[in-house]
This record gives sequence, C-alpha cells and structure tokens, in this order.
Amino acid sequence: MNPLDLLKNTQALKEQAEQFQKELGELTAEGSSGGRMVTVKINGHFEMTEIHLDPICVDNRDIKMLEDLIVAAQHDAITEMQKLMKEKSGSLLHGLNIPGL
Repeated sequence: MNPLDLLKNTQALKEQAEQFQKELGELTAEGSSGGRMVTVKINGHFEMTEIHLDPICVDNRDIKMLEDLIVAAQHDAITEMQKLMKEKSGSLLHGLNIPGL
C-alpha cells in the first residue's frame, strides 16, 4: 500500500473519529430489569442519565432485590449501548479503504 494513501486515510479516519465522539454524547440506550420494574437510560459515554423505579419494587424490607434490579438494568443498558456503538462504528469505517479492517 502506498504510504501517501495511508496518510490520507489516517486524516479521514481522525476527522470521522472526532465526529463519532461528538455523536456519542447524543446517543442514548435504555435497559430494564424485573419486567421493567427498573429502567435506566445511559448516554454514549456510559453515564446513567435517568432511572425509573416502579413503586411496586420499592419495598424497604427488600432493599437487596432493588439493588440487584438496578445493577441488572444498568448492565442491560450498557449491552444496548455497545450494540449501538458497534453499528455506528461500522458505518464510520465502512467507506474507508484500510487494509486489515
């Protein structure tokens, strides 16, 4: 491969990566657990932005269950965000002619 072509591809990749980072902040994914008793939303930086608790799951006698539901919902949201990011990054790299990718 011609080194000049590689440099051109590198610059294009850098510009697209910067745009991708900007778009990450705008992405949101939702995860839930316990039959949607707990739902959380995260952004593309994996920061939790919202949480919703169904009143039925708020029982001070079973705090451990609620904690487990929150963790499970967060995990579900992260899994969803990873799928979204994979789709986005696939479109980012699609048009570039980079050997090995």
